[in-house]
Amino acid sequence: MPGKYGNDLSESSTLIKFAKLLMSMNESQLSGSKSGVMPYGKYRAFSPIQLPDRSWPHKQLNEAPMWCSVDLRDGNQALIDPMTVDEKTRMFELLVNIGFIEIEVGFPAASQPDFDFIRKLIDQDLVPDNVTLQVLCQAREELITRTIEALDGAKKAIFHLYNSTSTLQRRVVFDMDQSEIVDLAVSGTELVRKMCGGLSSTDIRFEYSPESFTGTELDFAIEVSESVAKTWGATPDDKIIINLPSTVELATPNIYADQIEYFCRNYKYRDSSVISLHTHNDRGTGVAATELALMAGAERVEGTLFGNGERTGNCDLVTVAMNLFSQGVDPQLDLRDMTGIRETVIGINKLPVHPRHPYAGDLVFTAFSGSHQDAIRKGMAQVDRERWEVPYLPIDPADIGASYRESVRVNSQSGKGGVGFILEEYFDIHLPRDMLVEFARDVQSLTETKQREVSPDEILEQLFIEYSVESGPYRLLRWEVDGEEPDISVNASMALADSFLELKGTGTTPIDGFVNSLVETINEPLQLEAYQLYGTSNFDGVFQKVPQFGIATISFEGQKYFGISRDRDVIERSFLAVLSALNRQWRETSGQTN
Repeated sequence: MPGKYGNDLSESSTLIKFAKLLMSMNESQLSGSKSGVMPYGKYRAFSPIQLPDRSWPHKQLNEAPMWCSVDLRDGNQALIDPMTVDEKTRMFELLVNIGFIEIEVGFPAASQPDFDFIRKLIDQDLVPDNVTLQVLCQAREELITRTIEALDGAKKAIFHLYNSTSTLQRRVVFDMDQSEIVDLAVSGTELVRKMCGGLSSTDIRFEYSPESFTGTELDFAIEVSESVAKTWGATPDDKIIINLPSTVELATPNIYADQIEYFCRNYKYRDSSVISLHTHNDRGTGVAATELALMAGAERVEGTLFGNGERTGNCDLVTVAMNLFSQGVDPQLDLRDMTGIRETVIGINKLPVHPRHPYAGDLVFTAFSGSHQDAIRKGMAQVDRERWEVPYLPIDPADIGASYRESVRVNSQSGKGGVGFILEEYFDIHLPRDMLVEFARDVQSLTETKQREVSPDEILEQLFIEYSVESGPYRLLRWEVDGEEPDISVNASMALADSFLELKGTGTTPIDGFVNSLVETINEPLQLEAYQLYGTSNFDGVFQKVPQFGIATISFEGQKYFGISRDRDVIERSFLAVLSALNRQWRETSGQTN
């Protein structure tokens, strides 16, 4: 049938308009990757705020803000699979245990599961007396009515009303001018105030967000917020919450701080309002923007655990709180079981937390670099637990339930510091420095061969493999010791390659007498430098159980050699450690391998 099929090729068609637009664009804008230049010309820099006497750069954060978790609303709407009611309940319990007393629990007018969850909290009396439920709602009558229904019976609640105010949203989404936006916010506020009167058993507070505040003219954001505050009847004794969201992060954090300071200076209901923040992380600076905006005068922060949220996420409340903690400020949140918190959130959100996530990641306290490990090892050896100062560890891992042992792990990038730290912290083994330098090279070869990280147990086993050498030319056959220290006589038989030798010597200790008998019999420039005993005899429950062993350090022609023997009679162990050192000396000078 004529006209039913085919394309409209008239001058006014969308297709023709789009083609002309493409033809008019600069070639470099269309094919930036082809020309090697990204099409940066299609974007514009954000205009700075004219605030030459800004005061926030000189401020310091010395107290925690009011916290409000939005994990159950903003965080939930960012999930691939939104939380079930049971999962929401688990998340709510976690947030309460951490210490949040303001929790945004959902958008009940937009979601039946949100509505059902809020009713479960209220009807089953699951909300502690000190916790306030916050709900979000657009400035539309039918949504406000439904939200009031959800709150019926709550002890404490914050009704969070919002409408978008940005120039872009006004033009593209709503086709409304400024006066129409103000009318929408005011009429919504009036309706909320009227309907809240029916919640006689609920202590209601009011919050207003000029959504996309960062893209709104500052004077207009102030105008609409003042209109809302006036309509609500905000007073110093009954403050309104004015939430100024960086709904989309459009500029550097300092500009957001300037916007907040400008707003606080010029907003006439400042003493009747709590200024709240709600940053997003589109530019990767949501935490920094929040911190600077707090310095600029804000008092309250909305965000999520570990920053889960739409696009690149919300403000990460864990990071902001731990940043305060690291500066000696009480964060007013209990994050001592960081691993448990992380695993619970992962289980509910079904999203990973990055291994290098600040404070919370599996590897956040872990150093593989040799120079870092050496500095950590030395710092841990002399740290004052009452005044934490350890290189590369801004906080004590133990403060959030982690082990400082995990701060050092060994791979091919590691050095003596890492190897020494592992042996000391896991096994209470303190190698002589020259031996540690030598052994670290052996461990590095091991990691390169395995092409992976090596565990503490593997390092310990490699120590025994490298330094317990009983298969060389020096072999002990028989021994006996007479006398008491410091007057000891040693008689022994040993094999030296294909020869058999009888040894006799005296000393202040058995090992001293054995070395003296070797010197007298084989006429070699051999000297005992040190002997150390390790193992279960000094195991105190802090260190992992290791077999009893001894480390002998001998000097042979001016060069130090080290040997180990384990799991033998205490005296025999010392003799075999000396012979292991000699076997290693022979192996090295003769060019033999294991």
